[in-house]
Amino acid sequence: MGREEIVARILEDARAEAAEKEAAAQARAEAVVRAAEETAERERAQAEADAQARAEGILEGKRAAARLDSGKARLAERRKVLDAIYKRALDNLLALEKKSALLLAERLLREYAEEGDEIVFSENYAYAEEAADLPAVKEFGLRVSPNREKLSGGFVLRGLRADKDCSYAALLAADREEHQTELAAALFRNR
Repeated sequence: MGREEIVARILEDARAEAAEKEAAAQARAEAVVRAAEETAERERAQAEADAQARAEGILEGKRAAARLDSGKARLAERRKVLDAIYKRALDNLLALEKKSALLLAERLLREYAEEGDEIVFSENYAYAEEAADLPAVKEFGLRVSPNREKLSGGFVLRGLRADKDCSYAALLAADREEHQTELAAALFRNR
């Protein structure tokens, strides 16, 4: 073989080897591009899923806040109704006619008074003089104070061991504390 043939053969082998290397490099490049595209697709799908999950979480949070606000508003309205009921009850107690007011005073004295207590009537209690003559006053040896207190009707019993608030507002507050759950259940049964 001549020199030119050898050079041609070397060149041909070099071209073939270069073509093989180029094809291998091209295949590797295509594999890298495919892998990058697959990774990008997975990351895009994951990002969309994450965004959807965050959006659903935010939406559920907004729904929960709306339910809570709605519940608070309903509760506030129910409290207003209960407040109105107890306000009306107080107004009715303050407007009791003489016989009913004295019967209530007698019952309260029998339930709460102790020997030697002092009765201090509210400023607006219209029947203090008549109440001072009730049987329970004599029976328990109660004293009637010449002073009046700023109360919402009724009276206070000042005692040696403890004072007892028998004002109408205090009695209604105690009743509300004890019965508001049942009253609310009865009033708002279907709401």
